Amino acid sequence: MSRQVKIFSGTASRELAANIAANYGKPLGDVSLLRFSDGEFQPSFEETVRGADVFIIQSTVPPVDNLFELLLMIDAAKRASARHIIAVLPYFGFARQDRKDKPRVAIGAKLVANLLTAAGVKRIMTMDLQAEQIQGFFEVPVDHLFASTVFLPYLKELKNPNLIMAAPDTGGTKRANAYAKFLNTELAICYKQRRKANEIQQMTLIGDVEGKDVVLVDDIVDTAGTLAVAADMMLEKGAKSVRAVCTHAVLSGNAYEKIEKSGLTELIVTDTIPLKKECKKIKVISVGNLFASVMDKVMSYESISSHFIM
Repeated sequence: MSRQVKIFSGTASRELAANIAANYGKPLGDVSLLRFSDGEFQPSFEETVRGADVFIIQSTVPPVDNLFELLLMIDAAKRASARHIIAVLPYFGFARQDRKDKPRVAIGAKLVANLLTAAGVKRIMTMDLQAEQIQGFFEVPVDHLFASTVFLPYLKELKNPNLIMAAPDTGGTKRANAYAKFLNTELAICYKQRRKANEIQQMTLIGDVEGKDVVLVDDIVDTAGTLAVAADMMLEKGAKSVRAVCTHAVLSGNAYEKIEKSGLTELIVTDTIPLKKECKKIKVISVGNLFASVMDKVMSYESISSHFIM
């Protein structure tokens, strides 16, 4: 008997989910969301999922309602006798809380993993986790995809012999170094010191960027403070241009204004998180086809290693 696949979306990822479903060759399933006057809400599948392999696509961007909506949808699918439930989280929120970095704080990423497992997921698909070891927080298989699959072809198309990859902080060195090795370029590193979260006190450049076209590599762009400071600093150090590739465009606060005013030539992001507004410096590359292809291979029990180009 052939496996029946159904694809549904939470409210935070409707556009990307529609793209994924179209690339997969399936219509997006019908879901309704009842909202009560006190703010409580109740998602409901408006078609049968009995015996089906159900994909639920939802980036857990702020507010926390998006995470809880995903949990409720998983629970609803489980109680409606879905065969398997696969949670597709293009952006995995709370991933920055992957360890106790000071006393008396939560490990939010582990808590979210526990919640998803308790709700009833049998598999997780996500992209560019803040820390790869978060995969180990789950007791179910995790397909961890990389935006480099779509970013690297774009960077190669630039055909720029003066490219140099750069990490906006020491924590991103491994990621930027992987890009540098694949593109056979040099690597620069920004060393930053923070006064508190989202506030940079000082930044120092390690490496020579004079006469180079710099590409900053990061997984998340939140307030864009780091990117703006790094771009301006590199231009002061003699860089010809500065671009950035960042998987998840959180872009909170006045991030759009910082990007517009910065020395960045271009910020390339994916559609794991929908943009709040248009920005002439931001280019969006869709990961819809990548997720659809991996979903298809998982359902066919095929290897997905061909999707990892670095």
